[in-house]
Amino acid sequence: MNLLTVTAKGQVTLRKDLLNHLGVGPGEQLTINKLPDGGIEVRAARPTGSISDVFGFLKRKGRKRLTVEEIGEIAGHGWAGKR
Repeated sequence: MNLLTVTAKGQVTLRKDLLNHLGVGPGEQLTINKLPDGGIEVRAARPTGSISDVFGFLKRKGRKRLTVEEIGEIAGHGWAGKR
């Protein structure tokens, strides 16, 4: 069990080991659910959606489609630090 202290502003700080247990880091969000017994449940907020949400993400309107080879070449330059 972990004991947390509430600040004058009504805030609590979760220790690093608790954040690691939840799998969250700086800038990420948590969800808090109020339970009927007066307790709360803390969970890491996970993105919702499906794989189909990313279709068209790289669409280049008004420009030709890149071939797999062109994409591979661009990616290779990025990994080599040549932009």
